[in-house]
Amino acid sequence: MRAIVGLGNPGRAYVRTRHNVGFRCVELLARRHELRFSQRREAVTLATGQIRGHEVVLVKPRTFVNESGRAATYLQARFRLSPGDLLVVLDDLALPLGKVRIRPGGSSGGHNGLQSMLEAVGTEEVPRIRVGIGPPDLGDNMVRHVLSPFRQEEMAVLDQAAVSVADAIEVILDQGLDIAMSRFN
Repeated sequence: MRAIVGLGNPGRAYVRTRHNVGFRCVELLARRHELRFSQRREAVTLATGQIRGHEVVLVKPRTFVNESGRAATYLQARFRLSPGDLLVVLDDLALPLGKVRIRPGGSSGGHNGLQSMLEAVGTEEVPRIRVGIGPPDLGDNMVRHVLSPFRQEEMAVLDQAAVSVADAIEVILDQGLDIAMSRFN
């Protein structure tokens, strides 16, 4: 089984914000494969089923991004997953808007949600897909930037990035991380 975790903040106030790119991507994947986020637990909302013959659980943490490690702890306990069975989808302000970067592991790169997950599982060897949200505007701070909604003119780029992420996840499931990295990075 593979757990695909989209990072984001719960609640309507955050739906269109940059920090919720991970949620958008796993929601698109769920719609594409007719999976429903119907299982609510204390730390997560889950959609379970199959994608192209592979058993998956799509995950949206119910905590704020900075506490995403609680979701990782729950997933490891409930599904007996190793850190390599997780695939985290998250925003990255160091990447240009819409750029997708797949990595097998490494540091959190300053992303507090990913750092929380890495600490919870005890290793940096957690596969992830970073989606560029672009840097803050001059004079804007990082927190305000990640919690701000996308501008209308950015939405088409974001929508295409979400499609690329869903495509990349399917390739990861079918052919592995290395093939996906060579095709989507």
